[in-house]
Amino acid sequence: MITLTLLHPLQSVPVQSWTFESESVVQIGRSTDNHVILYSAVVSRHHVELRLSASGWEVVSLGANGTYLDGKRITQVPVVDGMVIRLASSGPKIQIRIGAIQAEGKQKTVAATTSAGTATTQASKETFVNNRSIDLEEQTQIDLRLSSFSKNYCEQV
Repeated sequence: MITLTLLHPLQSVPVQSWTFESESVVQIGRSTDNHVILYSAVVSRHHVELRLSASGWEVVSLGANGTYLDGKRITQVPVVDGMVIRLASSGPKIQIRIGAIQAEGKQKTVAATTSAGTATTQASKETFVNNRSIDLEEQTQIDLRLSSFSKNYCEQV
C-alpha cells in the first residue's frame, strides 16, 4: 500500500490524500488518465510515476520541469517512507507514505484495477483547486484553458 498526500504549498499541511492498495505503478500529472490529477501550469501531463519493483517503490520523474527532493532535481530515486517530492521547482508538494497509515484530511482509497490493470474509478480522480473539489465540467473548462494557454505560449516562443 502507498499513500500520497498533497501538501498545502505554504503551510505543508495535508490538503488531500490518495491510497493505492494494489497498484504497481501510480501516475501523477495534469492529464485525466493519471491516477492523481493535479492542475498546475508547472505540472506536465505525465509528470511523475511511482513504480513498485522487487526492491521497493521508486520515484521516476517524467516531467519537463523536473521533480525535486530536498531542493535537488531527481530523475529516479528509491522511496523513503515520509519523503516529500515537489513537482517542478515551485509546484505542488506530495508526501509519500508506504504501508498502512492513518492519514489526515480528505482521503481517497483507490479500488483494485481490472486484470488488464487499466481501470480506476472516476471517483478516485477527484481534483482539488484552491482547496475545493471540482466536478468533471469544471475540470473540462480548466483543461480547455490550459490547452489554449499552452497553444498561445508555444506560438509566441
